[in-house]
Amino acid sequence: MGKTVSTSTQKSAAEALVSSISSMDGVTAEVSERKSGTQPRNVVSVDCAPENWRSLAESLRNEHEVDYCSMITGIHWPEGGPDKNWEVIYHFLRMGVNDPPVLEGMVQPIVTDPTKVEGNFVPLELEVRIAIAETREPSVDSVQDIWVGADWNEKETWDLVGIDFEGHVGMRRVLQPHETPIGFHPLQKQHKLRYHDFEEMYDDAQGFLRKPSDAGKVK
Repeated sequence: MGKTVSTSTQKSAAEALVSSISSMDGVTAEVSERKSGTQPRNVVSVDCAPENWRSLAESLRNEHEVDYCSMITGIHWPEGGPDKNWEVIYHFLRMGVNDPPVLEGMVQPIVTDPTKVEGNFVPLELEVRIAIAETREPSVDSVQDIWVGADWNEKETWDLVGIDFEGHVGMRRVLQPHETPIGFHPLQKQHKLRYHDFEEMYDDAQGFLRKPSDAGKVK
């Protein structure tokens, strides 16, 4: 079995990051242990006010070498109350891989002894939650220019949920048809989407006419 970064090293690195960013305005952070996957790991969990998000993002990238935005989750919370009607959750990784060598046009692997990594080179997983107060025009600052991985994910979150990303260049539909009506975002709760009344879509080639038990119910 190959060597991995020890849990204690990862936890120390996560705690150092949490200590640093917790001093920022509008930011609270903690280390939480996750047990899914091959081994327990320490994850940096952050809550950030929308107005402080851009400053936190720049700090994560420039001071803490958080180099990869893997996913963005957008949620509509009509029942969440006036202070949390919407939420954006950014998922990040710090992989510690910088400027890999290129030989004859091919990127070469970087082989590192995981028992010797330290500081900003310790791999980490982070999630940043941004709660947005009740509004008909939810938005947060875009970080497309900081992490290239945020580009598509911000488009998708706007397309499906309707949360805008201020400053994003080239925002457009990426999953819904381009002719989708302005203001329609299918994961907003008020739309009360149903199965499309095309119940034959659940038929299979054998003709068993299988359908989900909640066919026709409001989704």
